[in-house]
Amino acid sequence: MAKINFKPNEDRVLVEPAAPETQTSSGIIIPDTAKEKPQKGKVIAVGEGLKDKPVTVKVGDSVLYGKYSGTEITIDGTEYLIMRNSDIFGTI
Repeated sequence: MAKINFKPNEDRVLVEPAAPETQTSSGIIIPDTAKEKPQKGKVIAVGEGLKDKPVTVKVGDSVLYGKYSGTEITIDGTEYLIMRNSDIFGTI
């Protein structure tokens, strides 16, 4: 994991999405047009949290989140999602 120069504000979390599945469990190759957005990823950076509600994940955690959660951003040519701590369902 490369060092990133980005610090989210408040209760926001920067997540690197997992690569989409390229093959089904039975061996069928999924074309690019049929690939679904991944719903899991790795936490890259976390904010300080809110005064009364701390951030519950830490850097390096693998997390599950909603299909349409977060905002896509690109930092140094890499795609990330930035989302609120409450958008994360849990850790794996």
